[in-house]
Amino acid sequence: MIWKFFKEYIAWYAIYLGLSLLYFLTFYLYHLPLAYFKASFYLNFCLLILVSLWKFQQFRKKMAALQNGIYIEELNELHLPSDLAYRDLLTKQKEAEAELLLTQKSQIEDLQSMIKMWTHQMKVPISALSLMSQTDHLNKHDVRQQLLRLENYLDTLLTYLKFNQNKDDFRFEECSMRDLVADLVKKYRISFLIKQMSVDIDGDWYLKTDKKWLSFAISQILDNAIKYSKENSVIQVNISQGQISIIDHGIGILEEDLPRLFEEGFTGYNGHEHQKATGFGLYMTKQVLDRLGFVISISSQVDHGTTVSIKR
Repeated sequence: MIWKFFKEYIAWYAIYLGLSLLYFLTFYLYHLPLAYFKASFYLNFCLLILVSLWKFQQFRKKMAALQNGIYIEELNELHLPSDLAYRDLLTKQKEAEAELLLTQKSQIEDLQSMIKMWTHQMKVPISALSLMSQTDHLNKHDVRQQLLRLENYLDTLLTYLKFNQNKDDFRFEECSMRDLVADLVKKYRISFLIKQMSVDIDGDWYLKTDKKWLSFAISQILDNAIKYSKENSVIQVNISQGQISIIDHGIGILEEDLPRLFEEGFTGYNGHEHQKATGFGLYMTKQVLDRLGFVISISSQVDHGTTVSIKR
């Protein structure tokens, strides 16, 4: 501690020593009585020792507060302008750390909530598959339908985790929107067959984007369209250069739910009523589309259907 003190105040002692030598030289050159110099030097040296002891006590308290202090209030004894500047800096750092911890805590809570919802939703297709196995009613279409649900829930969870950790792997390439939608229709063909639904794709849009992530976003929209559509209905996909609209003729969405559809974890009336929503599908869809530079909008009317439009 003593060495640290002298290291911090070495300039003071160097100045004192320099001035003492300068006074001695002045007395010597002008042939002044050195007894006066000695008396003055001893007096100043005693004052220097007293001031040093006082400053050392302050220095020790300051070092103890900085090394062992946990709360900013423990630094209230520091009053020098430089010490106050340090205290303000530490206060800002503490506030930044608290904000970071709060953000991390919120992310952990959101993740836990997502996993709870995800596991709850996963139980439905798993239970269905288990029941089919126990009763030996393993219908090929029904099994594929449940496996598709499991795959969609897993994709949503993995996408959520990637975006929460800022780990996206975008790879932009030229692609056809019509081909992309056609591939998704093939993926969901069992769902279409079970509800005896059809899909009408009109137009095309050639664009440069990440095909995998855009496919994920549109798959969430198409999955919702199938879930909430009536049997024997038609899903229309209208594509033009710069826009795609997916139109279903299902149960629709309440007007008061529309502004909150893209909120994290929001399921709305349909999600609660039909027990089919996790509240993360549309949230992740918007996150992906925002990163890719698209704008998504939804219009709907109860019992008449829903239109989801994606523009660039």
